[in-house]
Amino acid sequence: MRLLLFSMTLHSLVARGEGFSYNPSVVVQPPPPGFQHHYHTLPTTTNFHHQHNELASIRHRKGISTTLRESSASAAVTSDDDGDQDAPVVSGKGTANISDEIFNLVKGIVGAGVLTLPSGIAAFGSAPSAAIPAIILIAFIGVLSAYGFLLIGRACYITKTTSYRDAWSASVSRGTSWIPAWSVTLKTMFATLAYSMILRDTFTSLILAAGYNVSRELVLLTVTTTVLLPLCLLKNLSSLAPFSLLGSLGMIYTAIAMIVRYADKSYKVGGRFVADLPETLQPSFGTVGASGVMSSSSSILLGMLGTAYMAHFNAPKFYIELKNNTIPRFMTVIASSFSVSFAIFAVMAGVGFLTFGSNCAGLILSNYSPRDTLIGFSKFAVAMSLVFSYPLAFVGFRDGLFDLMQIKKKNETLLNSFTVGVLAAVTLAALALEDVSLVLAFAGATLGNALIYVYPALMFRGAVKKLANPTKLQNFEVGAALTSALAGVGMGAVGVYSLLKM
Repeated sequence: MRLLLFSMTLHSLVARGEGFSYNPSVVVQPPPPGFQHHYHTLPTTTNFHHQHNELASIRHRKGISTTLRESSASAAVTSDDDGDQDAPVVSGKGTANISDEIFNLVKGIVGAGVLTLPSGIAAFGSAPSAAIPAIILIAFIGVLSAYGFLLIGRACYITKTTSYRDAWSASVSRGTSWIPAWSVTLKTMFATLAYSMILRDTFTSLILAAGYNVSRELVLLTVTTTVLLPLCLLKNLSSLAPFSLLGSLGMIYTAIAMIVRYADKSYKVGGRFVADLPETLQPSFGTVGASGVMSSSSSILLGMLGTAYMAHFNAPKFYIELKNNTIPRFMTVIASSFSVSFAIFAVMAGVGFLTFGSNCAGLILSNYSPRDTLIGFSKFAVAMSLVFSYPLAFVGFRDGLFDLMQIKKKNETLLNSFTVGVLAAVTLAALALEDVSLVLAFAGATLGNALIYVYPALMFRGAVKKLANPTKLQNFEVGAALTSALAGVGMGAVGVYSLLKM
């Protein structure tokens, strides 16, 4: 509901021409071949999945080639100033309709990271009533995240740019473009680390369900050397892209399965699966309810949400590829997509917590019995989608490192050696770290907050400052955007403090 009100309010302002400098003659030319709908193939198993494509959008050194390269060249933009203020903001030549964009944006937001959210609630509450403020927080962060996504699109419009890098350079400064570049590279590093940890836990559970008790360390090393390494060494990853749909379908199935298990009380005291679980994974409820949200521990959930809603580096692509890409139509895409994503987050986080309480594992699927066939299919779907999405995220991290180190010439020997070295480092980190939810919380509290709240606000502020005659509403909104950025910094600081205190 908050997201819908947000959309309706801004939509009415735009429709009346308040706060935006309309120029209907601004035409965004079609992107180069291979750009159209390229983001539609992004994997969706975690909300980090798109980072490898985001890296491509901020690269500016010619001659750098990747297997799944996103075209980062800005499309040609022409303009004049003889339009009517009530005409569309931008008359673009994108081909994606609103429903296509909503589907792909939801697919880009909702991933396996949602499976860590129940533990975020358990970080501050132990009674069922703790789910109430948690859902409110999920909605609130959804609104702020949607607003940040919108600010990036509007910065592209004002600066007449078609990529994140170009919008940053035009609104902030070209000399500081390394800041978002490093941010995305590090965020992708956390993506691959989270992938490895989730694969470790998921495959261990599947093997246990088959009747074999194997250590998580051995499972991860085996999966990495026999499956992930060969995939990451592939020269062409385009054949893996269709598996992104598996991740989306897997999340929908998992949500339904979790609801069924909550409703049939299989994990209540005396339920048919409870005896299969160690005491630390059995349902446990205490007395700390809604009031627990006032503790600093609630910032752990906020950090996770800073990762969960992450899709912002793809905002320019969604804006440019939208057919008849006016700001009101773009806001419809954003409001609808983030509303659907919020609903999925709220259901899975709430149901998971209400099922297991304060004993929610970092990955909620770990709480379910190996004998639970219904959940077993969820684990299998998540594992398979992660396996085929892992190389896509890994290549983004690896090539981001190449880019930032300014290594332009990469022969096969260097590429393969670097791949083995980076994958080994990520695997060692996954072996050393225990809880994937804390990894995601830290990534969200630091890099996620910067990418969702701070950078969009700075870009919008810089874009408005460059306007000859900004409106009063635009100037007011700059203050609102900077307030959102400060809130993001504050939430991040508290989140990091809470994590270090644990």
